[in-house]
Amino acid sequence: MPKLNEDQQIRQLANLELLARQVVEGFITGLHQSPFHGFSVEFAEHRLYNNGESVKNIDWKLLARTDKLFVKQFEEETNLRCFLLLDTSSSMNFPEAGTNKLQFSVYAIASLMYLFKKQRDAFGLCMFSDKIDWISAAKSTTTHLFYLYAELEKMYASPKANTQTNITNVLHHIAQEIHQRSLVIIFSDMLENNLDAGKQQALFAAIQHLKFNKHEVVIFNVTDKQKELELNFDNRPHHFVDIESGDELKVNPARIRDAYKASLKEYRHQLELKCAQYHIDLVDADIHEGYHHILNAYLVKRNKMI
Repeated sequence: MPKLNEDQQIRQLANLELLARQVVEGFITGLHQSPFHGFSVEFAEHRLYNNGESVKNIDWKLLARTDKLFVKQFEEETNLRCFLLLDTSSSMNFPEAGTNKLQFSVYAIASLMYLFKKQRDAFGLCMFSDKIDWISAAKSTTTHLFYLYAELEKMYASPKANTQTNITNVLHHIAQEIHQRSLVIIFSDMLENNLDAGKQQALFAAIQHLKFNKHEVVIFNVTDKQKELELNFDNRPHHFVDIESGDELKVNPARIRDAYKASLKEYRHQLELKCAQYHIDLVDADIHEGYHHILNAYLVKRNKMI
């Protein structure tokens, strides 16, 4: 991907904010129109009253309209501390045509950040591949939002080549370094030698470490479902190249599809079992399905925490 000049980067940054705003506002409109009223969508000014706290900030007019107790929320209040972890290893650059996994994740993260800001939640960002490449503190200001957007744009403009993933070490580091009882949201294809039993156990231990340190965790498993999970390619020989290692293989997908899917299914089954054991939300994030289910999964988790 060619490097963008300064003017192009500024336009891209504006586009990133615009896309995030459109995604979030469309999502909120959908919640208002939905017959299912499970979420509080009065993000900017109110939150539900908690039994036992002071009644001085209760909005009595809103009580009259809704028959529910809401508390007026002020600028300095922060409800939740969220950390977004973005896998920037080379496998995230798949597929070459259209929106790839990395681009999808950037847009999803930008939308979540916009939603965090509306809710006055503090949010931080970590970008990693085989190590932590960049990490921020968690804040809830508009300046911080645009600072993180700018960092996302830098990475978006210069994706990594031939870089492998070491999500295991990254998760151990994050578990230790960030504030306890944070919400950790991971965007990754989870393709770190996933068929190696030893690497699987190390990954599961890192996930357990997050929970041991009182963090809540959501994993968005980002994939191109048709190509990566279903191996849906034409019935002819294809030349496959491992984006991370450079290894090459020429094979007809039809000849290996069943074995490939069986191995992947077993790994996924083990990952699901471990996530269920540790009460971690594992969410499929197909790059062709849009962003509303990402925001919905986050709100489900958030409403369980507050």
